[in-house]
Amino acid sequence: MTTTPSQPPHQRIRLGMIGGGSGAFIGAVHRVAARLDDRYHLVAGCLASTPERSLASGAELGLDPARTYPTWQTMLEGERELPPERRIAAVSIVTPNHTHAAIATAFTTAGFHVICDKPLCNTVDEARSLVAAARNSGRVFAVTYNYSGYPMVRAARTLVAEGRIGPIRKVVVEYNQGWLATRLEAQGQKQADWRTDPARAGAGGAIGDIGTHAEHLARCITGLSIASVCADLTSFVPGRVLDDDASVLLRFAPASSGAPAAKGVLLASQIMIGRENDLSIRVHGERGSLAWQQQDPDTLLLSLLDQPDAVLRRGQPGLGPAAARATRLPSGHPEAFLEAFANIYTGVADAIVGRTDHAEFPDVLDGAHGVAFIDAVVQSSYAGAVWSKPQDIL
Repeated sequence: MTTTPSQPPHQRIRLGMIGGGSGAFIGAVHRVAARLDDRYHLVAGCLASTPERSLASGAELGLDPARTYPTWQTMLEGERELPPERRIAAVSIVTPNHTHAAIATAFTTAGFHVICDKPLCNTVDEARSLVAAARNSGRVFAVTYNYSGYPMVRAARTLVAEGRIGPIRKVVVEYNQGWLATRLEAQGQKQADWRTDPARAGAGGAIGDIGTHAEHLARCITGLSIASVCADLTSFVPGRVLDDDASVLLRFAPASSGAPAAKGVLLASQIMIGRENDLSIRVHGERGSLAWQQQDPDTLLLSLLDQPDAVLRRGQPGLGPAAARATRLPSGHPEAFLEAFANIYTGVADAIVGRTDHAEFPDVLDGAHGVAFIDAVVQSSYAGAVWSKPQDIL
């Protein structure tokens, strides 16, 4: 990706944030990720859905009250009026799903770099429009599929690309949680409330919230695109409208002309009591297999035909430059969720200042493919678990 730098490489990138104020888990995660490698400086924000809460959240974070805005629209106007050397260069959008499209479109069209939480938006039409807007702007547009930032995920992708396990036959990816096993949304729990509301979360429940992470992880490691899905979505908790459990069969597009198409299984559930953030993937090829799980993120299991299993560890030699660049600490010192998230932000920072050789992050097209995947899964399940093809984005 080539972009026009908006500020010198040696300066911290001036960052604004929309959403993510007091009590918002993901906002704090984004702020830590942005600061971990000292590449950003948070200088402005519209941090909540009411002016009062936004101002209070800005005060907690030490923001200038004059740059703590009551709405995202006033933030856009206010920042555009500032001289280039003071206004934000990038905006981080960490609001509920249904607001992403309007905010991201406005900021990318106005010439700001955009870092948007997933899913990118709620509909395929919105996704197409965002892809076009981002491309027309010439600015960086990232979507925070943060699990692609783990060093051993990048090592797995390198091994697949190098052909170490041969052409891929089968992919099994799971993301299981148990926190929505009861109807928390009826008790006023903030995170459950909007995630189970189709007006704010979109057409997918578990499949949109965590299933899209699993889908991106499969595409990221294998380099394959999903050609069609056959899905069974369930709302196990009485009174819940959106799915809280998803079982999806996958057919991947052939890697090359005449090659057999890989098959896959994707499971995403938020009603599995005892599961926390149980994300895992197994990729099986003609000559070997790879296995990785987020709860042991520094380890990658490599099984090659007629050879002993190899346990690869983060920080070891021979894992490839992408994994090395994503590694901060020597082997034995755990690196995990926040560091992986920070790798996305650092990749975006590299792109913003024009260091494109090492700028690695999921972009607007990755986000759009995720939206098309969610749409295809919902359509498949609604039609009675028939095969459904994700809509073309371009």
